[in-house]
Amino acid sequence: MAIARPVRALGLAAVFVLIFCFYTITRPSSGVHDLDSLKTKADFHGTIERDPNLDPTGEPAGNLVRTSDAYAPGKAGTARIPATLLALVRNEELEGMLQSMEDLERTWNNKFNYPWTFFNDVPFTEEFKRKTSAATKAECRYEVIPKEHWEKPSWINDDILAESVKILEDNGIQYANMLSYHQMCRWNSGLFYKHPALADIQYYWRVEPKVHFFCDVDYDVFRYMQDNNKTYGFTITLYDAPKSIPSLWPETSKFISEHPEYLHENRAEEWLTDRIRRPVHNEMANGYSTCHFWTNFEIADMNFWRSQAYEDYFNHLDRAGGFFYERWGDAPVHSIALGLFEDKNKIHWFRDIGYQHIPFFNCPNSPKCRGCETGRLTDGEKWLNKEDCRPNWFKYAHMN
Repeated sequence: MAIARPVRALGLAAVFVLIFCFYTITRPSSGVHDLDSLKTKADFHGTIERDPNLDPTGEPAGNLVRTSDAYAPGKAGTARIPATLLALVRNEELEGMLQSMEDLERTWNNKFNYPWTFFNDVPFTEEFKRKTSAATKAECRYEVIPKEHWEKPSWINDDILAESVKILEDNGIQYANMLSYHQMCRWNSGLFYKHPALADIQYYWRVEPKVHFFCDVDYDVFRYMQDNNKTYGFTITLYDAPKSIPSLWPETSKFISEHPEYLHENRAEEWLTDRIRRPVHNEMANGYSTCHFWTNFEIADMNFWRSQAYEDYFNHLDRAGGFFYERWGDAPVHSIALGLFEDKNKIHWFRDIGYQHIPFFNCPNSPKCRGCETGRLTDGEKWLNKEDCRPNWFKYAHMN
């Protein structure tokens, strides 16, 4: 049946209005707050502090469980709790994944033999399965992501998406036109823990291809999380690209106004809203400091993501469309939720785990570490040192 001309006109007008609204929020800035100002003194009101990793680093305080015969591979490993090493990886990233596995097996998992769970939006090749299973004595599981968890949701408007991508590209946002990147961010934000393969799993350690681990870790990190009542563990915390997330904080504020009951009394909100250290970041992100835990490394309790507060928050963000119309990443989404809905004392800095994801490091001063330079945040350009948000985490939360 043909659509009447007035109805078609109204439909086109509605699309135009939505595109204009997104452009108003995300258009390139001018004057002192243009993109170049992100690398100038205008956007850095602080100092590059002495890295606390220069101080001698030992194991964390609290109950620590060591390896034993109860951690042997297979069914004999009765000491292992419901936890997994988790990787979202493509078949073509096999060599990078093997590198990461080699490092983590050498420094930690050869002692504890926790299973590896690999996720992909397509089936893994036999070569991928053969080579990864040969890289560990632990069990390997290979899972395909359900289409309904990966595909662009039905409420995303293709016309608005196309215009939004152009705006993101004008603002120099990396991966703006890569649909799979947006899909990955959405899945990592609020869908991975719903996969049936993780139904009986509580804790996970996220591992990406081409990362490095430098330090021997001699205790069960999952038991540390459980026994010391920790929800989340990180190594690096950074500032995000503010033009990739201009409506994330406004949408968060809208959600909080509707659900103030979800705010934790001992939250790290000041870490999320600081406007002193990087004022242009805060202004461009409409009230959000853009500080986030760098989630390519995270050790976490999935019960937090499965909570009603996080479920409602993710669903609100998902319907707002910013995973596609902007480039909302799982790092700011996870970090905002943790900063608002969780006790900040349940968030732990794994300062003793040496780690690198190009171009940033966590390199502690410990005889257990080899292959990284103590206290170096980055081997990239000097201005990258301003991207470190640990000083604000230490200021508004703690150093434990």
